[in-house]
Amino acid sequence: MRYAYAITSALLLGGATATLALQPGTAQVAQNEPGAIQAVAPRAGAPMSFADMVAKLQPAVVNISTKQSITVKQQANPFAGTPFEGFFGQFGGQGGPQPQKREGASLGSGFLISPDGYIVTNNHVIAPGAAGASVDSITVTLNDRKEYTAKVVGRDETSDLAVLKIDGRNLPFVRFGDSSRARPGDWVLAIGQPFGLSSTVTAGIVSAVHRVTGQGGANDRFIQTDAAINQGNSGGPMFDMNGNVIGINSQIYSQSGGNIGIGFAIPAEDAKPIIDRLMKGQKIERGYLGVQIGGPVNDDVAASLGVPKGQGEIIAKVEPDGPAAKAGLKAFDVVTKVNGQAVTPEQTLSYLIANVPPGGRVQLDVLRGGKPMSLTATAATRPSNDELRATMGDGSDAFPDSDDDAEVAPTAGGGLGLSVQALTPAIARAINVDPSTQGVVIAAVDPSSDAASKLKRGDVITAINGTAVRSAADIQRIVAAAKAAGRPQVLAQITRGRIAGALIPLRIK
Repeated sequence: MRYAYAITSALLLGGATATLALQPGTAQVAQNEPGAIQAVAPRAGAPMSFADMVAKLQPAVVNISTKQSITVKQQANPFAGTPFEGFFGQFGGQGGPQPQKREGASLGSGFLISPDGYIVTNNHVIAPGAAGASVDSITVTLNDRKEYTAKVVGRDETSDLAVLKIDGRNLPFVRFGDSSRARPGDWVLAIGQPFGLSSTVTAGIVSAVHRVTGQGGANDRFIQTDAAINQGNSGGPMFDMNGNVIGINSQIYSQSGGNIGIGFAIPAEDAKPIIDRLMKGQKIERGYLGVQIGGPVNDDVAASLGVPKGQGEIIAKVEPDGPAAKAGLKAFDVVTKVNGQAVTPEQTLSYLIANVPPGGRVQLDVLRGGKPMSLTATAATRPSNDELRATMGDGSDAFPDSDDDAEVAPTAGGGLGLSVQALTPAIARAINVDPSTQGVVIAAVDPSSDAASKLKRGDVITAINGTAVRSAADIQRIVAAAKAAGRPQVLAQITRGRIAGALIPLRIK
């Protein structure tokens, strides 16, 4: 998945533009005011032309560019400590390498939503484009080539939305429409600044609604379109045939970085409430349970746990002392409903929980061991993305050749093609797992087993099919029970380095 924008130092190519003529003393109305678009919009069926509609809408779409400073660390001086240390300025001379500052830029799109200069765009369009970068200024260029310096009114990284403000009067603007009425097959227009080409228009249809891309999170729900969206289109509007903004172009699916007919827009129904709050300077708060979600109940999960396929999502890990833990939710539980709403691929558990206000009541319908039960939790406030990322870490291939505390001979993990041994404090330190982790560590993997393509030496198995694992004997017992129940595989909970709670299906040999 790629954001549809680019860091660039190239000159912007000036496309054909249309100048907006304003009548002095006349109150500016929305470019898509009822009656203005319907009279010129293409009628039902294949349209002859979008030209009249585009002429009305284009003036409200803007180019957004940033100037950035990037601090770059310099290479260490290879002559440090020698008589030649001070002769090579590029390495910083004496005292070590000195950081250098370089200039960067970003390019994207946006659109005016009021005559006094409020602009909607994607957060990533105005965010620093690299580690160590900072945004020095934001410039907005209108369709008539007038430039304005913009200030950030509010931004929300989670939804990838931002609101800017420029000083202006009687500016062209557009209104949001009702994206909940969009259907696959509806015509849509995208207007933006791909590759720096001003006011570029592309047309297509809605390919899917409520599309979950698999990135996870509270806002992984998009309108998918085949209208061409490329780098630089980010933050631009997606219009329906009445000229209403039903989406904010945000991402593309591409292996090359170019358009292949799969683009994604943030639905207006999800974006507008956030934008309204950002315009008022209000903080965006979302509900939070304190769980790591293992994904939907697919064939692997259903075959491992003996639960119905396609119903709900499985819990991979529960945060200690969090709202879910206090409510009694456990790893390997399958949540099928939230406050009576079904958990589906189009309406994920993350989405449903995020839309519960902090402090709100959360009624959970759960399958545990295949048996239905009901739990009640109180939603907390979702931490920021930075706070959530801080709890994660990279896995590690490190594994000790010896353990000074207690060396234990690996033991076969019955039927899975694994050789495991006890997780001791010394091994935990070596493989960078949390010292409180309990389980068995993988010492070797049979290359002919299903586990060979999924697990590796140093991974820790903490539970299988919802039962805690503390020894090879535990694995043998759980696998034997799965065989007796006619299940071809089991679901293992894995910790790799600081990344804990992953659920991995393993076929029984």
